[in-house]
Amino acid sequence: MNPTSFEAMPLAAPLHRVLQELAYTTPSPIQAQAIPLLLEGRDLLGCAQTGTGKTASFALPILNALHGTTGKNRPRSPRCLVLAPTRELAIQVGKSFTTYGKYVPFRHTLIYGGVGQSPQVSAMRNGVDVLVACPGRLLDLIDQRHVDLSSVEFFVLDEVDRMLDMGFLRDVKRIVSLLPPKRQSLFFSATLAPNIVELAHSILRNPASVSITPETTTAEKIDQQVCFVTKESKRPLLEELLRGQANAREQKLTIVFSRTKHGANKLAKSLCAAGFPSDAIHGNKSQAQREKALDRFKKGLTPVLVATDVAARGVDVKDVGLVINFDLPNEPEAYVHRIGRTARAGAEGRAVSFCSEDELEYLRDIEKIIRMPIPRWDNHNWHEEALAERHKKGIRGPAPKKPQGGGGGQHRGQRRPPQGNSGQRQGGQGGQGQSEGQNQQRQKSRPAGNRGR
Repeated sequence: MNPTSFEAMPLAAPLHRVLQELAYTTPSPIQAQAIPLLLEGRDLLGCAQTGTGKTASFALPILNALHGTTGKNRPRSPRCLVLAPTRELAIQVGKSFTTYGKYVPFRHTLIYGGVGQSPQVSAMRNGVDVLVACPGRLLDLIDQRHVDLSSVEFFVLDEVDRMLDMGFLRDVKRIVSLLPPKRQSLFFSATLAPNIVELAHSILRNPASVSITPETTTAEKIDQQVCFVTKESKRPLLEELLRGQANAREQKLTIVFSRTKHGANKLAKSLCAAGFPSDAIHGNKSQAQREKALDRFKKGLTPVLVATDVAARGVDVKDVGLVINFDLPNEPEAYVHRIGRTARAGAEGRAVSFCSEDELEYLRDIEKIIRMPIPRWDNHNWHEEALAERHKKGIRGPAPKKPQGGGGGQHRGQRRPPQGNSGQRQGGQGGQGQSEGQNQQRQKSRPAGNRGR
C-alpha cells in the first residue's frame, strides 16, 4: 500500500522537518510508489513524465540513507553518483539535494563542462557524499585520476532517454563499468523505448518497476495546439502570440523552441528588436551565460527564452505559461519534453506548435508517439488550410509544383529533413545552423578534454 502523506513515510526527522517547512504533505504518484521501495534498498526502474517529482523520489531516500553516516568519505570518491545529461538538469538536481538536505550534514558537488575544472577537482579531493555529474566532464576527471567511483553506494541514472538521444550511451556504459557491483541503482526515464529497457536490465538487479503514466504521453493540463503555416508566416504569428501573452492579466513566461543554435540566436535578437525582451540558451553558450539567461528569465526581466533542445530538460521554472515550437523537433520524443516545460507541479499551461510544409512528417511522428492528434488552431491570420488538409489525408513530402505522372514522394520509412542543403536548417528563419542533436552526436569523436557538458 502506498503512503498517502509524507508524514506516513519512515524518513529521518531532519527530512520530515524540511518537508513541513516546504509545506509538502501529499506525495506525487511517483514519490508515493518509489520512495517506499527505495527505502527498502531495492533497485528501481522508474518511468514518469517530466515535472512529476522524480528528483524528490530519489533524493529523499538517498539523504535518508546518508543521515547519520556522513563524514566517512574516501579521497576523490562519492558515495552517491547522480548522472544527468545536461548542465541545467545537473544544477537543478544539485539544488534539490541542497533543499531537501537542509538539516542533514552532507557534502556534495557538481561536475559538468563549460566551466573550469579546478574547483571541481578541489571539491572532490577529500571525497563527497553526493556527486551530480554530466558524463563527458566526469570521464575527463576520471581519466585524470581526480575522481574514483569504486566506493559508490547509490547510483542514479536520470533522464535516460535524453542521455541516449544525446549520444552518451558509450559513456554511460563505461561509467557503469567503473562502479562497484554492490550498490543500489536507480534508473529514471520519461519514456521506455526497447533500447532503454535493454540498458536498464544491464544495470539493475531484480528491479522494482514504477510507471506512472503511459510512456511518451503528454501532461493532461497542457492545452496543445498546432498551427499550419508557411515558413514566412511563423514570425508574425509568433509575435501575435507573444503580444497576447504580454497583454494577459497573468503575464506568465514563454519558452520558444528553435531547432538550431544559430536560429535561436537570430530569433532572440529579432524579437528584442520587435519589443519582446528575449534571450537565447543553447549548447554553445558558456555556463555563465546560460545561468545568467535563466536567472533573468525566472525573474521576468526577459520573459521570453529562445531555446534549443538542450533546454528541454532541467529547466524547471514554475511560471512558464506558454511553450511555442517555432520549429518542430526532428525527434518526436523531444516534443514531450519541450512542452513539459509548462504545466509543471499541477499548474495549467499551453503549447503551440508551428508546422510548415517540410515539417508535416515530423508532426505525424509526434502524433504517433503521443497517441493522439494535436488539436488544430486555425483562428489566426496565417492559417494554411491546404497544408492542414494534406496532413489530415496523410500526404507525405512537399506538394508537387505541377501535376506529373509517376509516384515521386518519399519512402515511408524515411524522414524528410527540412528543405535545403544537408548542412542547412531553415526553420522559418532563413539562416544556417547545426542542429543541436547533430552537434551532440559529434561530441563523442572529439578529444577527451572537449567532451565536458
